[in-house]
Amino acid sequence: MPAPRKIAVVTGSRADYGLLRALLRLLQEDPRAQLQLIVSGSHLIGGFGNTVAEIERDGFSIAAKVAIDLPSDSALDVARATGAATSGFAEALTKLSPDAVVLIGDRYEILAAGTAALLLNIPAVHIHGGEVTLGAFDDAIRHALTKMCVLHFVAAEEYRTRVIQMGEDPQRVFTVGAPGLDQFDRVKRLSRPEVEKRLEIGPGKKFLLITLHPSTMMPMSDIPAVEALLAALEHMKDRALIFTGVNADPGHESIGARIRAFVSSHGDRAKIFASLGSETYINALRNADAIVGNSSSGITEAPAAGVPTVNIGDRQRGRLFAKSVLDCAPEPAAILSALRTATSQNFLEKIKGEEPPYGRGGASAKIVRILLETDLTPLLPKRFYDLPRPEGLAPDTAKS
Repeated sequence: MPAPRKIAVVTGSRADYGLLRALLRLLQEDPRAQLQLIVSGSHLIGGFGNTVAEIERDGFSIAAKVAIDLPSDSALDVARATGAATSGFAEALTKLSPDAVVLIGDRYEILAAGTAALLLNIPAVHIHGGEVTLGAFDDAIRHALTKMCVLHFVAAEEYRTRVIQMGEDPQRVFTVGAPGLDQFDRVKRLSRPEVEKRLEIGPGKKFLLITLHPSTMMPMSDIPAVEALLAALEHMKDRALIFTGVNADPGHESIGARIRAFVSSHGDRAKIFASLGSETYINALRNADAIVGNSSSGITEAPAAGVPTVNIGDRQRGRLFAKSVLDCAPEPAAILSALRTATSQNFLEKIKGEEPPYGRGGASAKIVRILLETDLTPLLPKRFYDLPRPEGLAPDTAKS
């Protein structure tokens, strides 16, 4: 039997860890693979819940930690941290010498890992490429990672078309769905009373699950957006308000400060958690009346669970939206109108039985099978795939 294939997987935040959890478990259990888990980003920063502890509780062995020094949420400090992280990932990957590196999504620490893998000539694999998010610099990072990677696992056929359009060989681009949905079947289902206990709300209390991250392409819009959201929530007096922590993007401090002040003055019905952990978060999502804010969880996971989403602003604009996603401007009246629609029985009946755009699970198993059965040797150097020239289109003959 050949030696197990060494697969390094990078996680930099509680969000991407939730998406990778099922994939990590399958790689850990497969005798053909040797999982090398690299932990970085906000996992190692105490103010974001110190979520490395959750990874260890889940029974995963951490092969390397790449700490990111982030003294503030300024764009300059994030840029500096990305450069330092590239060096850290280069050191870790050189030591681990994996056969392939798995990267997911579009965050700056993932860009650092992809850059290191590219410069070290290690085949990199990308999950969730081809998507568009017009309100965040993540959009450019995601597309840059596509060009750095040699295998691509996308969540929908439209995204596969876009990745191919960027010059990737169609034989290396696979539509598998969203791997984050796979954890729904693996996470223990909690009773409603247990969920209420963990969220610290009263028995039978209806609640909204709220996450608002910075919109990094338009940072000037963050404060008006959070203030509009909080103004709208003032009118939802019949529901508890469960806030999850803001991510580590530039601008998080000002958003977090306003949310903490709101929670402090609404302690009877508002709670904030730096990190709920995968088990509690998934069960909270299943039981919430709606997901509110601008997190990708409201676009991908909530529709599969049949839970309405109120998506605020442009951070997720460009992604495929289910009918259960209500898109609204970051204005109090628009948000309140969407909240009232999302929590109405009529809307719940309308979206019942809808087929979500990112599938209902099974992506992780497909990724593992392809990753372990594909011959990685001929994947580098990568060649640009030219789309066939449309019939009748003449070459460009313009002269400068």
